[in-house]
Amino acid sequence: MRFDVITLFPELFGPHLSHGVTRRAFESGQVDVRLWQLRDFAEDNYRRVDDRPFGGGPGMVMLAEPLERAMAAIKLERLAAAQDAAGSAIIHFSPTGRPITQDLVQDLAKGPGAVLLCGRYEGMDQRFLDRHVTMELSLGDFVLSGGELPALALLDAIARLQDGVLNDAKSHQQDSFSDGLLDCPHYSRPEVLTVVGEDESALAVPAVLMSGHHANIAKWRRERSLEITSRRRPDLILAARALGRLSKSDERFLRELAASNSNS
Repeated sequence: MRFDVITLFPELFGPHLSHGVTRRAFESGQVDVRLWQLRDFAEDNYRRVDDRPFGGGPGMVMLAEPLERAMAAIKLERLAAAQDAAGSAIIHFSPTGRPITQDLVQDLAKGPGAVLLCGRYEGMDQRFLDRHVTMELSLGDFVLSGGELPALALLDAIARLQDGVLNDAKSHQQDSFSDGLLDCPHYSRPEVLTVVGEDESALAVPAVLMSGHHANIAKWRRERSLEITSRRRPDLILAARALGRLSKSDERFLRELAASNSNS
């Protein structure tokens, strides 16, 4: 899959694409990332890509014409490489967009890629957005200085879902949100953590994880996942229930948990 990124700061992407486990996806070409410096498509001597907004107000607006030229160049190159952008999403990162979720990432990870628009300043000229954008995405209910961080987050999330990128192909299947719930706690060596002045029994790995009984371990992990999700993100429990992702045993555990909490 191919991702074309229109940005004023392509240098922000290099370190991320070449480090960590997800670099395998980028180095192998499974996730092909092309960076397009928007200033290369400005036509004046100052390589200007922004100007004051009509109607007044603070900040600057990214100009439509350099963006249009960049988009035309991307479409031309994709066409020449038989990677026509027509079937790819054109994504604009904005606080007004829909939240990026694991379900969305999984859908994009199965597709042909996308064109990623990394805005700066007060944003992009709306005429360009109206002409091209098929999807607006947001990292959350807060404002960033530009679209580069959301673009990197999306690329990372998509890259780790590609075959052979993670050491264990099942790793991403157990991540938070993969089944609609938050992940359970994880432990490693030592079996008992020694801290001066602390009760060692409170710092021991849960016994069930040391038992070797796979069914009991799976049950413990599922219940901890339900417990954490119920406490921190009850909206995800409601969504999982609506989608039929909760089993009868899940519902029974949640009822027992609610009864226990009400009595405490």
